[in-house]
Amino acid sequence: MSFNWHSEPLTRDTSVCKHYRNTQNVRRFMLEHCGAKFKFDRGFMAWIGNGVPKTLGEVVDEWLQRNRDGH
Repeated sequence: MSFNWHSEPLTRDTSVCKHYRNTQNVRRFMLEHCGAKFKFDRGFMAWIGNGVPKTLGEVVDEWLQRNRDGH
């Protein structure tokens, strides 16, 4: 059975698998870790789904890096 992105508890150690989905559960996690300015954009979503293994912690860190100047 695959990971349920809608209801499973998420942590920085959660692996982003090939079945990853941008759910409200993920959005809440990202808002909690990145702040109120968090949003998904096409480039960031493409990076998440690029096939390179990563964790949600790495996803958070990448978003913070991309948006460190408030862009």
